[in-house]
Amino acid sequence: MSNFEKIAPVAVFLCAVLALVFACVKFYSVKRKPEGTDTMKAIGAKIRKGAMAYLKRQYKTVGIFFAVMFVILIVLAFTGFLTPYVPFAFLSGGFFSGLSGFIGMKIATYANTRTANGAREGLNKGLKIAFSSGSVMGLTVVGLGLLDISAWFMILKFGFRIEDVTDIMSAMLTFGMGASSMALFARVGGGIFTKAADVGADLVGKVEAGIPEDDPRNPACIADNVGDNVGDVAGMGADLYESYVGSIISCGALATAAGLGFNGVLVPMLIAAIGIISSIIGTFFVSTKENATQKSLLGSLRRGTYASAVLSAIGSAILIFTLLPENSNVFWAVISGLLAGVLIGFFTEYYTSDSYKPTKKLAASSETGSATVIIDGIALGMASTAIPVIIIGISVIISYFTSGAGYAGEELFTHGLYGVGLSAVGMLSTLGITLATDAYGPVADNAGGIAEMSGLPEVVRERTDALDSLGNTTAATGKGFAIGSAALTALALIVSYTDKVTGLGAELDLTITNPAVLIGLFVGAMLPFLFSAMTMQAVGRAAQKIVVEVRRQFREIKGLMQGKAEADYETCVDICTKSSLKEMILPAALGILAPIVVGLILGANGVVGMLAGALVSGFVLAIMMANSGGSWDNAKKYIEAGNYGGKGSENHKAAVVGDTVGDPFKDTSGPSVNILIKLLSMVSIVFATIVVAYGGMGGLF
Repeated sequence: MSNFEKIAPVAVFLCAVLALVFACVKFYSVKRKPEGTDTMKAIGAKIRKGAMAYLKRQYKTVGIFFAVMFVILIVLAFTGFLTPYVPFAFLSGGFFSGLSGFIGMKIATYANTRTANGAREGLNKGLKIAFSSGSVMGLTVVGLGLLDISAWFMILKFGFRIEDVTDIMSAMLTFGMGASSMALFARVGGGIFTKAADVGADLVGKVEAGIPEDDPRNPACIADNVGDNVGDVAGMGADLYESYVGSIISCGALATAAGLGFNGVLVPMLIAAIGIISSIIGTFFVSTKENATQKSLLGSLRRGTYASAVLSAIGSAILIFTLLPENSNVFWAVISGLLAGVLIGFFTEYYTSDSYKPTKKLAASSETGSATVIIDGIALGMASTAIPVIIIGISVIISYFTSGAGYAGEELFTHGLYGVGLSAVGMLSTLGITLATDAYGPVADNAGGIAEMSGLPEVVRERTDALDSLGNTTAATGKGFAIGSAALTALALIVSYTDKVTGLGAELDLTITNPAVLIGLFVGAMLPFLFSAMTMQAVGRAAQKIVVEVRRQFREIKGLMQGKAEADYETCVDICTKSSLKEMILPAALGILAPIVVGLILGANGVVGMLAGALVSGFVLAIMMANSGGSWDNAKKYIEAGNYGGKGSENHKAAVVGDTVGDPFKDTSGPSVNILIKLLSMVSIVFATIVVAYGGMGGLF
């Protein structure tokens, strides 16, 4: 064993620790900021209490699932279907995924009041506090992700003394299933909670009662703000943790298939480590001026992300030319991934920000009512899928052929696919700061709600609204970024699955005329639509309960509408909690059971078809839903800023209806689909041995 093989994993581990230390420093820096008035403190405490109560109950529910799955995996390990490390890797992946979301939500519930209080002094003060909170989230996700990966690598290599790097990566691939499972529960459950509260609050409060958003008279306003934290922060943290570790591990597995040994496996880990350092440096570039426009606010965040991307590219070049001198062309795969991420972010911003024509035109469609707002919003989302698909396609071509340059036949194929895996790692290498710009959005949204409920001066709300509108754009950008990386990671995982089943003796016939493959393609293409239908209906059912409850309180609590009595906030929080925990089970079960059922019926060929179908339809559907939802939201805010009649006008009411339709699009179904397409692959890999042994209906397929 060379000294490099001993030192490199330790260096990766130390970079992960550095990220967590920096996150801790930022955490306590935010906590030291003043919270503001007693009213602000009281409202912040209610939001924090509701968020913690929800997570506590969610983790208990999810804990039952993990306990059952652990027993199943232990049985499979004892019967020889899995290695003994898999059950424990599964638990660690789920634990760290959940922990990422928990820490992010913890700081978000501390930062919301402090951001509102900072906005009393100025726009830049509010931006810096909210962004610092987001950077805690971003650096926690990448820090815990790389900590988990490097720790497992060292345990397997140095602790259990496994010398074959292929065996190490095969074992590590499976802990992605735990991360994906936790992410799906967190995203779906949190998404149902937040959008049920948001839709219910908007439909009764803004449309029926005509009161402002986040008005303290609205019984659902606390639940709405709690939802921002449990869905858009805790759920998003678990989601992107899973994307991050999945890209690194799948790329490492492809390195072994390409025969690149330990150096090839360590390169994606080290690129991620360089990305952490680059992200930390990039956070110091973010600041703005008073009375900044949306474009200048976006520019201040871009400075940080672009600086990180440039630093990461330089570091990756030095690393690759040192470790893989004979395969140095893979550097262009990393660059293609970085550029693809930046471009997808830019075009997502173009379609969702009210600084550009698409969202302005969507706001203009409110002149003819809510129907045209909905029609144009759906059309906008559909049109917005074209460019990301082209970008990903070009990135795959560049990655494949530059990485496979100089090779032919099977070697071209394996080295090319390693390049595709590296492009996914490159895209996510600066996740520390990219996620910071995303996670800051819900904090700014909460700050606006607290400003409204606390009766702060109008100028404070104007500043928080500016930050919130920017947050909608960065959130949409972050979702586009996550979806793009999910597509590349899922592609790498499909290859890992085919490698595993062929290694187990399965004979693959992946021609389109093979009935198993064709049926699998149809089933896979259908799954994201069925999954989205289930999650959207779940939001609808939960929102109906909130609508009924808010109407009841408006009707029965005397003096509420006059501001002389306090609303019963806790009942709405409780309704959202119970509904979301109940409704998240079936969609999550679909993602876990589908690969097993398809495998047992159609065999390994059918599973590959299913994974390909789900990847293609899921990628396009997720982009469409995220962009439609983001544009509807910003079109509403564009009208609220005084355009097309402003707040309370018929145009505004039409835009609010569009926004309520877009809520489950962008915050529940859309972002959950990208987890689904990776979870399907992870489950397929874990249960590949059973499918090869017993799948295909006794050899019929």
